[in-house]
Amino acid sequence: MISLAHPWLMLLVFLPPVLRLVLPAYRESHQAIRVPWFQRMATLLEQQPSEGSAVTTAKKPELLFFWILWILITLALARPQLLEPPVNRILPTRDLMLLVDLSGSMETEDFTNSRGDKVDRLTAVKEVLDEFLTRREGDRVGLIVFGNAAFVQVPFTQDLEATRQLLEETAVRMAGPRTAFGDAIGLGITLFERSEVENRVMIALTDGNDTGSKVPPAQAANIAKDNDIIIHVVGVGDPTATGEEKLDEEALNSVATTTGGRYFHAADRDQLEEIYSELDRIDTRDVEAETYRPRTDLFHWPLATFMFLGLMFHGALLIKRRRNTGEVSHG
Repeated sequence: MISLAHPWLMLLVFLPPVLRLVLPAYRESHQAIRVPWFQRMATLLEQQPSEGSAVTTAKKPELLFFWILWILITLALARPQLLEPPVNRILPTRDLMLLVDLSGSMETEDFTNSRGDKVDRLTAVKEVLDEFLTRREGDRVGLIVFGNAAFVQVPFTQDLEATRQLLEETAVRMAGPRTAFGDAIGLGITLFERSEVENRVMIALTDGNDTGSKVPPAQAANIAKDNDIIIHVVGVGDPTATGEEKLDEEALNSVATTTGGRYFHAADRDQLEEIYSELDRIDTRDVEAETYRPRTDLFHWPLATFMFLGLMFHGALLIKRRRNTGEVSHG
C-alpha cells in the first residue's frame, strides 16, 4: 500500500491551471521593423504611434508536458511511501526473576523425569523451567543462581531462548555448596530497582536451609515487600532432613506470605510441574502488543522521472536549435 507523508501538498497540482485562468496573459515586447518614412505616414494618417506587445502562446502539448513535470515535482515533495506489512512487538508487562539453588544437595537423585528415569533435583528443575519459560511471552525474565553467594546468570531480558540456554549451562556447586537464599533475594531486589514495570515477581527454588546469607531471608522479604515485589517459593528438599540439608518450610513460607506470594513443596517432578502451572494461573496478565508498519520512501522515483523528462526536453530543444541554425547557414 502506498501513502503520502504530506498529502495536502498535492493541492499544489492545480496551481498552474488556476493561475492560468486568473492571471492576465503574459505579454512580451519586441523590436519592430524600422521604416524611415514611418513618422511621415503616421502624420498623414493622423495616427499617434504607441508601443506594442505580442502575447506569447504555448501549444497545448507543451502545456500538458510542463504540467506533468509540475505534478512529478509536487508528488516528490508530498513524499510517497510504501507501507509494508504490520509488525507486532510484544511489550513487557511483567518482570519475572527466577532464583535457582545450585547448592550441593541439588545433586540428590530423587526426582523422576518425563522418561521415567531417576535424575537429580537440578535436572528436574531445568526440565520444568524450560517448559515454564516457553509460556513467558510478554515478560522480561531474569535468572539468579545461588550457593555460597548469589550471582546474576541472566539480567532481565525478553530473549527467552538465551535464558533457557544459560539455565541449561548451570551445574550443581557452581556457586558453592552452601545456600545463601537471603542474599539471592537481596540481589534480585537490586535488579528490580531499575524496573519500570508494575508487576514484579520472583520465583525462588531451593532445597536447603539458609546457612550463608549476609541478609536473613526474613529481612530480605520485608525489603521486597516495600518494593512491591511478590515472591513465590518452591521447596524441593526433605523436610525431615537435618543440618544444611534441612528444608526449613516455616522460614520459606514466611518469606512467601510476607510478600503476598505462596509457598509450595514439590516431592517429585509431577508436583513441580503442577506448581508452575499453578503459578501461571496465579500471575495472569494481559499481553500488550505494539503494532507499527515500516515505511519505505519512494520520493526518488517521481524526482528521477522529473529529471529524466527535463533532460529529454532540453536535449530536444538543443537539437532543434542546431538544426535550424544549420538550415539558415545553408540558405
